Amino acid sequence: MNFNQATRVLIVEDDERLAELTREYLTNNGLSVSVEHNGAIAVGRIKKEQPDLVILDLMLPGEDGLGVCRLVRPEYAGPILMLTARTDELDQVVGLEIGADDYVCKPVAPRLLLARISALLRRSSKAAEASKLSIDKAPEDVRYQFGSLTIDSTMRAAWLGEESIDLTSAEFDLLWLLVTHAGQVLSREEIFTALRGISYDGQDRSIDVRVSRIRPKIGDDPLRPKRIKTVRSKGYLFVKEN
Repeated sequence: MNFNQATRVLIVEDDERLAELTREYLTNNGLSVSVEHNGAIAVGRIKKEQPDLVILDLMLPGEDGLGVCRLVRPEYAGPILMLTARTDELDQVVGLEIGADDYVCKPVAPRLLLARISALLRRSSKAAEASKLSIDKAPEDVRYQFGSLTIDSTMRAAWLGEESIDLTSAEFDLLWLLVTHAGQVLSREEIFTALRGISYDGQDRSIDVRVSRIRPKIGDDPLRPKRIKTVRSKGYLFVKEN
């Protein structure tokens, strides 16, 4: 994996030895890495420094990882990769709900961490490039219209009527996957593999969480969804027509 040395990563981790080992590994792979051990201080640094990506541990002094994520999201649009223990499913769900783009379970293999970072940076880069484009110049074959809902892959954006929909990078990726397979039931395994590039372990709930976040944003009733339907024991279906 080739990274631009100007790509700045901030590691927020109170375990100094782990943070230093991670910093050294990422630096050796071409990233510019800094470390912060205190969650409360990290909030100010993220807002001020605007790193290209944040690796955020959950258990921190000053302010825990969930608090940091919640406090910086209104002023920080970059990807946040959250670190959590496999048993902390609730933390994973809450983290995704308040704006984390992805999470990895500790301990994490360095190469897997690097792969997740690479994927998040690619998404972020595409979103930044797309934001410079005019909506009127978007090719027709990368835009879908379903009633008042419009989704555009070039812009990496969506609209409900004239209103822009606030989607995280991960939410857009999931919505786009469902839209491009409208009328087809996609299993959690298929969705997970397509978005993450790794096998589904049968326990990860991030897809379900993102669907629950996307539904109200696109005008779907969370209790009686008509656009993104849950197909029992099979997966999710994006309905072409209502």
